[in-house]
Amino acid sequence: MKKITFLLLILSVISCKKEPLPIAFDNSIIKDTVLNVIIRPVHPDLLSEKSDSLKLYYQKMNFHEIWYLDENRRDLINEIKFCYEDGLNPNDYEINIIEDLESKRAKLNDEDIVKYDILLTETFEKLANHLHKGKLNPKELYTDWDLKPKEIALSPLLEKGIKEKIIASTFKDLKPNHIVYQLLKKSLVEIDKFPNVTFEKISSKNKIVVNDTLPEMVNIKKRLAYWKDYKNKDSIITWAYDTLTLKAVKRFQARHGLAPDGVIGIGTLRALNTTKNERIEQIFANLERWKWYPSDLGKQYLISNIPDYMLHYVIDNDTVASHKIVVGTPKRKTPILSSKLSNFVFNPTWTIPPTIIKEDLTPEASRNRNYFPSRRLTIYNSQGKEVSPYEWNPAKANNYKYVQKPGYNNSLGLVKFNFANRHSVYLHDTNHRDYFVKTYRSLSSGCVRVENPLVLTKQILTKTNPNKWDNNEIDSIIKLEKTKTVSVKDTVNVYLFYWTSWIENDKLQFRDDIYELDKGLFQKLRN
Repeated sequence: MKKITFLLLILSVISCKKEPLPIAFDNSIIKDTVLNVIIRPVHPDLLSEKSDSLKLYYQKMNFHEIWYLDENRRDLINEIKFCYEDGLNPNDYEINIIEDLESKRAKLNDEDIVKYDILLTETFEKLANHLHKGKLNPKELYTDWDLKPKEIALSPLLEKGIKEKIIASTFKDLKPNHIVYQLLKKSLVEIDKFPNVTFEKISSKNKIVVNDTLPEMVNIKKRLAYWKDYKNKDSIITWAYDTLTLKAVKRFQARHGLAPDGVIGIGTLRALNTTKNERIEQIFANLERWKWYPSDLGKQYLISNIPDYMLHYVIDNDTVASHKIVVGTPKRKTPILSSKLSNFVFNPTWTIPPTIIKEDLTPEASRNRNYFPSRRLTIYNSQGKEVSPYEWNPAKANNYKYVQKPGYNNSLGLVKFNFANRHSVYLHDTNHRDYFVKTYRSLSSGCVRVENPLVLTKQILTKTNPNKWDNNEIDSIIKLEKTKTVSVKDTVNVYLFYWTSWIENDKLQFRDDIYELDKGLFQKLRN
């Protein structure tokens, strides 16, 4: 009896389930006498296999045409045609089909016009998303890129853009507005002006220095002239590496982040052998990256460009300070992230991370136990008790904690800048201050070392509380040689970013792709 009752209950529940309500649909044609247009109905059945967002667009328009105005269609088509300027390919947005349909729209029947309208709406959504947050998702490409996903509600933007006839400005507002992105776009315009020339690869077994006389100098001079770093009034190009060419080489090296010493070595030759098309691909990759970065970086922030080995302190869009940095090696990359500065730690101790324990400490200390006292390292066991270097067991190296005492020669130097992130990286001073004179500074284990960090620290703290920090307060703390943490009260965003091209003073700038990300990213953009 109980089984029968239970079965009847189930049947009654099933029978009580309501069928989904049909979508309210007005199939009338609207004749707008003010705009002198006909607005056709779009039957919901035509949208049955489309995305929910697309259905929402038409629902807000009472299931009628969206692109009934010539002006709005023209603006959308122009955005598609010129999306190359933002690093995108017009062919990805059905430009040929759309232009063909637009050219014969007046002759299309109502059904085909409606289908064309749906295609335009799909294209708007696709292009708008790609311009705002990029074509690709960095989280699907890299494990060490921690950027918050950029989301935007396109439906109200489309509705407003259509009704107010501001589709062009709607797209403009969706694009990144940061100065670097604008300079990247300018770079693309400038590089497109260069002629399409097939480069002959330049090679040399030895470094080339001023006053050398070599046949390779002919192609080097031609290449420098192509990139407008070299101007030769003579019609004959000689083999001589003269002073005029030396100035051109130094200009070229400076634009590529190389030591401007005039010595033509591996790095300079590699840059000289890079073609126009390869540089365009590099710019495209960087335009895509800047779409991933936050739309608003904030009023006050620290931004590091890893390939340029530079950190900039920005307040109200004005760069108030710039510092050289040392970043992670290609094997131990500095992660890409956005965060907020939480505190400064003066006279920090340094706890050695697992990677360095495994790859550096264990093999070196196994050979020489003096490794620990020479580096002012204290060993602690799992109970927190100090362990003598001679009682240390290298076979269980990961079971210990290794802490370096504070001081001028501590690996973190005299100050570190903490900000929340899952990689346990931070900005800090260093005991290898000589590294900042090097041109290639991809030398750390992932954290970012900052030149003259106490100057930057004082600048940030002074802005928050000038009365407290505008004297020798920091110097007094450092002299005590005791660890002290100072919270940062202002909102100071921290960005560890990666871009390898831009334009500066109307000169194209390129940097070595130290983590070899550009080519792979461009290929994925084109697939």
